[in-house]
Amino acid sequence: MSVATAASPWYKHLWPWIIIAILACSVTLTLSMVTIAVNNPDNLVNDNYYEAGKGINRSLDRELLAQTLNLTGNSNPTTLELNLISPTQPEKDRKINLARSASEPGRYIGQVTDKVEGRRFVELLGVEGDRTWRMFEEEQVSHDKDLLLGDEPLQGAEDLKK
Repeated sequence: MSVATAASPWYKHLWPWIIIAILACSVTLTLSMVTIAVNNPDNLVNDNYYEAGKGINRSLDRELLAQTLNLTGNSNPTTLELNLISPTQPEKDRKINLARSASEPGRYIGQVTDKVEGRRFVELLGVEGDRTWRMFEEEQVSHDKDLLLGDEPLQGAEDLKK
């Protein structure tokens, strides 16, 4: 029986180097993706779903209170809180404290330090007695357009009205 000998060592052939290159690229790309994921977490995901669910119920209670008051003179707090919430970029969120105008009844005045435009979740919070009411809608915000809140039906509270 004769023993076959290799004509040249493995490292002088092309195919082993191609396989090694593919594996090295896979490991490098995987480590890069893990590094990116760890350094840039997705802040839109809520880990505590139970607490978020309880918060939704509290929000619906506050929105139902706002509908009950009709916000047409039944509630006239001294201050309101207006939150303009960006759906995807938390750094663009704005909180504006509104104070009741002394010269114009039913009018609230506040200041925004920069220009706010685009799609926003608009949240208006007020206090009636010891309870907080809330109006929350998705609006297209623009400097030349008035915001009208309360013109849309309350989503998700159909069963709570009964």
